[in-house]
Amino acid sequence: MASFVARMVGAARLEPAVYEEVEADRTATMQAMGVVILSSLAMGVGALGSGEAGFIGGVLTGLIGWIVWAFLSWIIGTKILPEPGTQSDMGELLRTLGFSSSPGVIRIFGWVPLIGGFITMAALLWMLVSMVVAVRQALDYTSTGRAVIVCVIGWFVHLVITVWVAALFGIALFGLSGMSTP
Repeated sequence: MASFVARMVGAARLEPAVYEEVEADRTATMQAMGVVILSSLAMGVGALGSGEAGFIGGVLTGLIGWIVWAFLSWIIGTKILPEPGTQSDMGELLRTLGFSSSPGVIRIFGWVPLIGGFITMAALLWMLVSMVVAVRQALDYTSTGRAVIVCVIGWFVHLVITVWVAALFGIALFGLSGMSTP
């Protein structure tokens, strides 16, 4: 069994074997949560320019988003778009998707003037690619294309839910808080 840090590095390097390992290791759910917390904290620190609400919102969004994303991936991947060999449960998706957040730790540099936005965007794209690998492994897909489709559908639904919840609770997204009318 690899260490926590070795698993994070392997997940960030998009190594399918690491995703298979955490998928099978039922004790790795807390480690996966740890990755999500680290990634969320990094996002919160990177968003400190948005104030305290940006930090707290970043952390909460990361944790809640992880659970929502895993649930959506499970529903879409096992009920709507399964392959003949698809067999998975929420725990497997929580673990693999949790570790797919590993690249998100670089979002801690989101506050750096001029390049912070690029670092954050690179981290988000890297995380999306790692999510595709995580979904492919957790759902035992033979097709990366199918995993991409699950992630794209899940991302869209997740985005709609996030925007709706943010609007419901008055949380500013994407630095748009200054655009409200008096």
